[in-house]
Amino acid sequence: MTQPAPKLIVGLGNPGAEYTKTRHNAGFWFCECLAQELGVSLHPESRFHGLAGRSREADVWILLPQTFMNRSGQSVLALAHFYRILPNEILVVHDELDIPPGQLRLKFGGGLGGHNGLKDISARLSSHDYWRLRIGIGHPGDRNEVVNYVLKPPRREEQTEIDDSINRALLAWPKIARGDWAAATQQLNTRPQAQK
Repeated sequence: MTQPAPKLIVGLGNPGAEYTKTRHNAGFWFCECLAQELGVSLHPESRFHGLAGRSREADVWILLPQTFMNRSGQSVLALAHFYRILPNEILVVHDELDIPPGQLRLKFGGGLGGHNGLKDISARLSSHDYWRLRIGIGHPGDRNEVVNYVLKPPRREEQTEIDDSINRALLAWPKIARGDWAAATQQLNTRPQAQK
């Protein structure tokens, strides 16, 4: 089954300076880098409850919801509904506890892994059938520490690994942009070679 190229890229995170450098904002980090690469300016769009901009060349919207994580779907639904973008034309980029820093997973649909941003998006879209790019941030090892962990900045070596993974994701962007999801998945889901 072939899937269409994406028309909306959503980065998940929390608004506000106090959250900018926290692990939960990894989706924002990717989308800010992608916007820069595509020459897209992200501006406040009150009707979409977020920062948004469109690349005419790539025919894609980039959206950073400003609703806080657990209401991300409000922003996603507003833009998708307005421009008649279907769930399978959406790529949501988010932090992932179950993947170590430096690794990525691109997948279509599936479970939500307890991620509050994904839960709200799926509920608002009435669908799990959208693409996700999961950016590994690692797990604190204790489920009671998860909230504290995602709302803190990564350690320096973790930040380097996360930044490297975002750079690898940007290298796969041309494949994603033309809807070559199989090639992009193969490129992104392959573990990077350990440095010797």
